Amino acid sequence: MVNKPQFQVAAGIIRNALGQIYLTQRLEGKDFAQALEFPGGKIKIGETPRQALDRELEEEVGIQVLNATLFEHFAYDYSHKVIEFYFYLVEEWVNEPFGREGQMGMWINQSDLDVGSFPPANYQLIQKLCQHK
Repeated sequence: MVNKPQFQVAAGIIRNALGQIYLTQRLEGKDFAQALEFPGGKIKIGETPRQALDRELEEEVGIQVLNATLFEHFAYDYSHKVIEFYFYLVEEWVNEPFGREGQMGMWINQSDLDVGSFPPANYQLIQKLCQHK
């Protein structure tokens, strides 16, 4: 049995008052390039998932999180790595999100999320979001 690299990731489901979710498009050269994703990133040693969420959303999309609630926590086993995800519902923040790292960002109605536009690890999360108002 081969040991796969394991990572922990914190990501934000940034949802506005209109029920739209802010998503970014993965950059070329990354796994699942051009797929949509919830902004976030790897949790650093010594960080809590929430601290990582705050740091990553500031770095990636330029917002300061005021309030976030853990929405989903699970591990996904890809063929070449295992990622443990912490997805937070973010409904209060400061600043307007934008792609600070050159990635395209967009608001999409929560009811219009399409699992085929995301990496496979997000499929169950998208299904849960489409049922959650």
